[in-house]
Amino acid sequence: MSPLNTPPWAEAAVQVHGLVRRYGERVVLHQLSLTIARGEFVVLLGESGCGKTTLLRALAGLDPIDAGRIDGPSQPAVVFQEPRLLPWDPLWRNVCLGLDDARGRPLAEAALVEVGLQGRSEDWPRNLSGGQAQRVALARALVREPRLLLLDEPFAALDALTRLRMHGLVRELVERHRPGVLLVTHDVDEAIALAHRVLVMRDGAIAAEHAVSAAARGHRAHPEAVDLRERLLAELGVETEAVPQSTWPPAARAA
Repeated sequence: MSPLNTPPWAEAAVQVHGLVRRYGERVVLHQLSLTIARGEFVVLLGESGCGKTTLLRALAGLDPIDAGRIDGPSQPAVVFQEPRLLPWDPLWRNVCLGLDDARGRPLAEAALVEVGLQGRSEDWPRNLSGGQAQRVALARALVREPRLLLLDEPFAALDALTRLRMHGLVRELVERHRPGVLLVTHDVDEAIALAHRVLVMRDGAIAAEHAVSAAARGHRAHPEAVDLRERLLAELGVETEAVPQSTWPPAARAA
């Protein structure tokens, strides 16, 4: 499946061909194919159990596949819902985990500045708020300039205002570093606010895809955003008439 808004000559961050994943007799991913370009932000929506996290873990190299092929980096960067910081290491060591100190420390300190944590490199994870901890996790993911960035509901545990600030930060970082991005979320408004392209997953396959205009990303009340929200909720099996927009701050969630 080609990106709707990406020219055919754009460099691919990852290409997935006929991916199959089984758990015993149950087929979780059904001949799934997908391309994400460098600099493209793709968001994956779907009900719980449809295969979203299974796909992300396969792309991350955390789970084996049973058939098909993934053409992409062997070690993509991953940010999970939990920041997974090492409590016994200062922030700069958490960011440059796996790099030697001489090379890694200046990179880590520069990355912490990028995510708004300048002057905190010697601080400890226990002193951070949830949003600050996720900023460190983002810095750790981007410090190696990854070709592919995988985000597994990294904002789900944050309060509404912190989540909105993190959306802005992620947009800025993706524009600057230009990885291909796959974000797994249940949050329809989050998908529209961040994505160049939204995919709806059902029964282990991509059931629908939608390009998201800059106007729709820029304001949730824009007619294109409102129309897309209704289409996505309908595809996710949510009756929009039963969910007035006033009940959605700051986002509509499915499943």
